[in-house]
Amino acid sequence: MKFAYRFTNLLGAVYRQGNLSFSKDGNAVISPVGNRVSVFDLKNNTSETLPISTLKNITCVGLSPDGNIAIVVDEDGAALLVSLITRAILHHFHFHKPVNSIRFSPDGRKFVVTKENVALMYHAPGKQREFNAFVLDKSYYGPYDETTCIDWTDDSKCFVVGSKDMSTWVFGAERWANLIYYSLGGHKDVIVGCFFEKDSLDLYTVSQDGTLCVWESDTELDGLVLTKSRDKPKPPRQGEEEEEEEDKMEAEEGEVIRGKAGAPKEKENTNVRYKQMSKHFFNKEGDFNNLTAATYHKPSHILVTGFASGIFHLHELPEFNLIHSLSISDQRIASVAINSSGDWIGFGCSGMGQLLVWEWQSESYVFKQQGHFNNMASLAYSPDGQYIVTGGDDGKVKVWNTNSGLCFVTFTEHTSSITKVTFTSSGFVIVSASLDGTVRAFDLHRYRNFRTFTSPRQVQFSSLAVDVSGELVSAGAQDSFEIFLWSMRTGRLLEVLGGHEGPVSCLCFSPVQSILASVSWDRTVRLWDMLDSWQVKETLPLSSDGLSVAYRPDGQELAVATLNGEVSFWNPQTGTQNGSVSGRHDLETGRKETDKITAKQLAKGKSFTALCYSADGESILAGGQSKFVCIYNVKEQMLMKKFEISCNLSFDAMEEFLDRRKMTEFGSLALVDEGAGDGDGVNISLPGVRKGDMSSRHFKPEIRVSSLRFSPTGRSWAATTTEGLLVYSLDGSLVFDPYDLDMDVTPTSIRKQLRLQEWAAAIVLAFRLNEKALKQEVLETVPHKQIPVVCSSLPDIYVEKLLGFLAASLEKSGHLQFYMTWAQSLLMLHGQKLKNRSGAILPTIQALQKSIQRHFDNLSKLCDFNMYNIRYATALSKQKRVKRAAEEDVVEEEEDDEDEELSEEMSVASLEDADLML
Repeated sequence: MKFAYRFTNLLGAVYRQGNLSFSKDGNAVISPVGNRVSVFDLKNNTSETLPISTLKNITCVGLSPDGNIAIVVDEDGAALLVSLITRAILHHFHFHKPVNSIRFSPDGRKFVVTKENVALMYHAPGKQREFNAFVLDKSYYGPYDETTCIDWTDDSKCFVVGSKDMSTWVFGAERWANLIYYSLGGHKDVIVGCFFEKDSLDLYTVSQDGTLCVWESDTELDGLVLTKSRDKPKPPRQGEEEEEEEDKMEAEEGEVIRGKAGAPKEKENTNVRYKQMSKHFFNKEGDFNNLTAATYHKPSHILVTGFASGIFHLHELPEFNLIHSLSISDQRIASVAINSSGDWIGFGCSGMGQLLVWEWQSESYVFKQQGHFNNMASLAYSPDGQYIVTGGDDGKVKVWNTNSGLCFVTFTEHTSSITKVTFTSSGFVIVSASLDGTVRAFDLHRYRNFRTFTSPRQVQFSSLAVDVSGELVSAGAQDSFEIFLWSMRTGRLLEVLGGHEGPVSCLCFSPVQSILASVSWDRTVRLWDMLDSWQVKETLPLSSDGLSVAYRPDGQELAVATLNGEVSFWNPQTGTQNGSVSGRHDLETGRKETDKITAKQLAKGKSFTALCYSADGESILAGGQSKFVCIYNVKEQMLMKKFEISCNLSFDAMEEFLDRRKMTEFGSLALVDEGAGDGDGVNISLPGVRKGDMSSRHFKPEIRVSSLRFSPTGRSWAATTTEGLLVYSLDGSLVFDPYDLDMDVTPTSIRKQLRLQEWAAAIVLAFRLNEKALKQEVLETVPHKQIPVVCSSLPDIYVEKLLGFLAASLEKSGHLQFYMTWAQSLLMLHGQKLKNRSGAILPTIQALQKSIQRHFDNLSKLCDFNMYNIRYATALSKQKRVKRAAEEDVVEEEEDDEDEELSEEMSVASLEDADLML
């Protein structure tokens, strides 16, 4: 059970490349992140990473109209058919060439894939299980260069394909007599988007140079006529070999339709014709760069275009009226998507890893996230496990919510790479060290940098540690070999500790004493006593250069990783070594494309650079310059499990052997740099350069693990890697882990005890069987009034197990008061015994605290929201009351005026009568 961890979420990155998609209801954004897919729920403000991964970075995602399935394609053309309901892979397929775009038809029966200069139409997978989910229907040839974009008509009768050869091709999905194919020109640059008008064959085409062409068709969709079936002429008998080859080609490509530039010549009077109605230009003033992305919302006739300068436009078509224009980034907008209602627009910027959702009507952000666009260097959990803080090479400190998976604050005060981040024991202060020569403290209440610690002379800080009280801050320098101590309260430098003869690689405070452990490249670990004039209490000799050091949660053991690939365990009280683990064989490093030696020889120089004890102290996590994270049992000193953090071949050092097909007599073809190309490069910045700045270079980042941390609750651990911040959690549903099991412990006997109302016995039996559903059934059967009585009669060992179960159940259950009553009774009745074993049960208590804090935050937000709603309602009612009173006053005044007028009329009439009588 302790090692049944599985990947649950990817943080630290929200978008890399590829196309964005909205879900069917428009409330979620589906974003490709490297070789994984993340789903961001905009209504509930949460994120989820699907448990699927491709072998290379994802380039395009096709979503079915009902939103149930998606086709995910990577750089090599390998595709996965994924169910978005069960999150499972249904089918594997390979298109054998890079795919540029993929689009389902509106009726969901077919989809078109464009690769190179051909468009392939496949039958979409149905609801029945099929041996081959992708059946090729037709192949469409027409463009002379690579295809770029696709769009379908609303009735799925035709589709249009844009190309890099500046042409746009309209194809019939069926064999229409009056529309087989049609070629449109009129542009002078690459086609970025082509869109059909709603319920029409009319077209809009957008090119990279910022030109929009409006095309009108002389035929309605109802005017398309099906071709009568014709028998194919039989080929002559002497060409039997040619006949076999043709049949084979047709079986591979389906029905082949080859287009020629210009309209088909047959039956010219009845064929569909297009006419260019108008032409518009986006960059008339020359203020904007190349147009890079476009999308069109048919019901509202809104065209959204994104530019390389980070500006986007909203135009109403076909009049080309500018509705809205805004600069949302200083990077190239790589992808644009609009949801079904047309309210929210999603933007992806691959240069900075930004994902933005903009509500254009209210002109406000619905969602705004950005990951670390360089490598992440360090991470730390908050004491309650609610938050994770990360520091990256981009100089930013980001704080992530572990429940939602989203970043809610970013600190940008550092001017160079972050090397280490940590939380203080209170959980409301973050401390970070950087190569810019400063250590900064950030307040999570006011979100500000309230302390900046510096050294007497400029140094680069490579390590950081904060003591248990949160008063002492220490940082190690990599160039002066010294350790600096500051006071958090006053911000003053207290002491400079010298003695190491090499760079200080890692610092760690003891969890129970004021002792600082420092490890250095001088092959020693020094223990500094903070209470005794900062003197060296003990010096531990190492067999090689020290890279990382970690204290066990109870402070009774020290783990040190060294350059020779070993992890040694020490007793800090006596200064003796308890054991060691050799991890060189477990790293299994891959061979980089520039390496001259094999991966087996290369692994002899690799070592662990990050260590972390588990919450119970029984095991240790270790990672380094490898795609593996190893978990070792400290007592047995053996490897328990290896986690492969990535299978993405877009990273370097992933494979043990180089691809021999890329090896030539001049070296590896993988080392040939193709420059920036048409993508993110600088456009024609040098004279005569047609494909970007020749100084731009592509590189493959090397896979490695820079930092590891176990959650204080013990139920998850996180790692900062080249791929991002990976979170692994315990998967209790897949593991049967009974405790003290014998023949009498069965579900039948447990339910028998429930019928006899022997609540305590039933709970003990359920926890011995350790089946989650059964434990929940037993607990929820116990009457509310009997909870204190049952808690008082439970054995001590089952009190701890019940607390752990409550912490896990409370996080997802809706029975808040019921489970809170259980927790309160257990803590009140067994508090003293639990306090005596606080070190062992600390992860359980912290998990319980995390669950309660989460509900507290959610309920407090709901209460505040309801309170403001009630205030608003009362204010409205008062306003209506005042308005009604004012209206009544007006009515009364009108009535008084009418009475006065009547009385005057009556008096006048009486006078007239009197005159008549006289």
